[in-house]
Amino acid sequence: MQLVSVWQWSPLGLLLCLLCSLCLGSPSPSTGPEKKAGSQGLRFRLAGFPRKSYEGRVEIQRAGEWGTICDDDFTLQAAHVLCRELGFTEATGWTHSAKYGPGTGRIWLDNLSCTGTEQSVAECASRGWGNSDCTHDEDAGVICKDQRLPGFSDSNVIEVEHHLQVEEVRLRPAVGWGRRPLPVTEGLVEVRLPDGWSQVCDKGWSAHNSHVVCGMLGFPDEKRVNTAFYRLLAQRQQHSFGLHGVACVGTEAHLSLCSLEFYRANDTTRCPGGAPAVVSCVPGPLYTVSSGQKKQQQSKPQGEAYVRLKGGAHPGEGRVEVLKAGTWGTVCDRKWDLQAASVVCRELGFGTAREALTGARMGQGMGAIHLSEVRCSGQEPSLWKCPYKNITAEDCSHGQDAGVRCNLPYTGVETKIRLSGGRIRHEGRVEVQIGGPGHLRWGLICGDDWGTLEAMVACRQLGLGYANHGLQETWYWDSGNITEVVMSGVRCTGIELSLDQCAHHSTPITCKRTGTHFTAGVICSETASDLLLHSALVQETAYIEDRPLHMLYCAAEENCLASSARLANWPYGHRRLLRFSSQIHNLGRADFRPKAGRHSWVWHECHGHYHSMDIFTHYDILTPNGTKVAEGHKASFCLEDTECQEDVSKRYECANFGEQGITVGCWDLYRHDIDCQWIDITDVKPGNYILQVVINPNFEVAESDFTNNAMKCNCKYDGHRIWVHNCHIGDAFSEEANKRFERYPGQTSNQIV
Repeated sequence: MQLVSVWQWSPLGLLLCLLCSLCLGSPSPSTGPEKKAGSQGLRFRLAGFPRKSYEGRVEIQRAGEWGTICDDDFTLQAAHVLCRELGFTEATGWTHSAKYGPGTGRIWLDNLSCTGTEQSVAECASRGWGNSDCTHDEDAGVICKDQRLPGFSDSNVIEVEHHLQVEEVRLRPAVGWGRRPLPVTEGLVEVRLPDGWSQVCDKGWSAHNSHVVCGMLGFPDEKRVNTAFYRLLAQRQQHSFGLHGVACVGTEAHLSLCSLEFYRANDTTRCPGGAPAVVSCVPGPLYTVSSGQKKQQQSKPQGEAYVRLKGGAHPGEGRVEVLKAGTWGTVCDRKWDLQAASVVCRELGFGTAREALTGARMGQGMGAIHLSEVRCSGQEPSLWKCPYKNITAEDCSHGQDAGVRCNLPYTGVETKIRLSGGRIRHEGRVEVQIGGPGHLRWGLICGDDWGTLEAMVACRQLGLGYANHGLQETWYWDSGNITEVVMSGVRCTGIELSLDQCAHHSTPITCKRTGTHFTAGVICSETASDLLLHSALVQETAYIEDRPLHMLYCAAEENCLASSARLANWPYGHRRLLRFSSQIHNLGRADFRPKAGRHSWVWHECHGHYHSMDIFTHYDILTPNGTKVAEGHKASFCLEDTECQEDVSKRYECANFGEQGITVGCWDLYRHDIDCQWIDITDVKPGNYILQVVINPNFEVAESDFTNNAMKCNCKYDGHRIWVHNCHIGDAFSEEANKRFERYPGQTSNQIV
């Protein structure tokens, strides 16, 4: 033993050991997953609530201290790296603004920038460990795919909090379960715990608790319920209580944020003298299921403040816009949180907010930014009742427009529609379910007159976002064993929640082209373009030109002149043209592309360009009662990126038969001095009129919002000169302001009495 000690510590012994290792080779590596060098000394866990086991606020332990990550510059690539650190295969999303609640302790990482291929978060760029200017209101979270890495070793320790929490809540009707119409608005409160669904003891149950539950379920308000009836019914039924002592303030966005207590497994006596908690909710206007509820909604007085959502792919989500002084504008995302978002959601007839969105996640608006630093308690009836700051041009940009995602009632409409035959789940032939209980069957929709608006409703009902295309022929998709056409004549406005809310024939079916080859189909997408005309530029550039006929041959060929031009004494004489520039912005979340492929574009020798759309814009002069007295149309001979925002690169250019389109964040400029950029007003008599410009009038290309495609201006013409003023996007004014506009065309607002 003494000899071993000498060999072990003497220089000669160390040299011999080194030689032996070189000769014999190093030990073979372990077959288990190797611990990442970059993660040495770091431990990871998911925290916060409400959440599931594969999502939550990311917390890192370094030097024995737990801390969080700031959401500044956080991306899905960073989420991928963190999910792999936590033992999951990949990330499906990430959250900001402390969605799972604010953490405590240090904020270890800020401005985290990953490519997504790093083995450890320590390999990603950042401001350095512990160097941050954030607060815990900006803690980042991740949503991982619920799939574990094969053979993952917990050597860097995944610590997921295993304490009980409420993941889901539902209302179960005391009688007629499964036969009640959806959405369910009244019933026993049940919470989902790890061992299944359980009831809640009603001891100490308050209206505040009911308010929170209704908000989670997508309802804006609660109402009193006949507890005596339910207590009598409870005596005849058995119950499984899992929760008691619920105490909410009423402003919480989720029941898990309330004070509550769980029954332990060894509790033999549960809810003594009590009964299951019962809640009755008031649905919003979109979800009323009876005439009585509709009358109740209509009887509520409407305040002067208004709010709306724009640009969302699904109901109850979008960019927040508020009405101020008769004009719509956006909200800056500074200090935007779940409480303010919940006030918006309830005001619109939805429940509480699932998510408060920042950074123009729902697309950028145009025009004014009305509010900033909105701070709500959650009890306010309107966003305008919350403290806020007025905005100036230097304070905020539309890149910081706030948005929301609201909780919605479960209606089950997605179970009555499906797609078949497509290559991916976002496309296929549309099949709908009809019939009553015991007689349900699936069928197809006639493709006659099926278009973009109908496809938008179908995609919305499917929960697949927007419609890229509405197809009238689907012969290239296998129909399977479904061959019966059960619906025809579908006509939608585009805002319906399901196809059965659209006008349609059910019996008898009227279809010009029979057979499964001519049934309706869709291609859906989570993103879409959104075109908007710069109305101020129209007003600034409008003027009259008397153009000689000998310079209008090409325009006549493209049908850009009034019909009376055919009777003119060509090439003598002239036409009177109202000319103006138009600048068309794409504010959506996808590029605007012509529906037709390059192979079907039409070459026009006269102008030397291709037409990619038959009609791109309509120009009209209207009388006060809406009668059209002059019109013009402009073919989309060249859709390209004329200019873009600073951080956006041009992608489309018409030269050399290039690709046509308008990139998100770019605009296409049609100058006043090019052919067809006019309205032929030769036959218009002097008077007061409305100038109207409509983009994408035939809905050939899908957009997230068609309500902002029309622009209107006051127009006064005295036979020699023209005054164009008060130009605005069709949905930019309040309803009252629009009524005044149409009543007094051609007059300024201060002339209205």
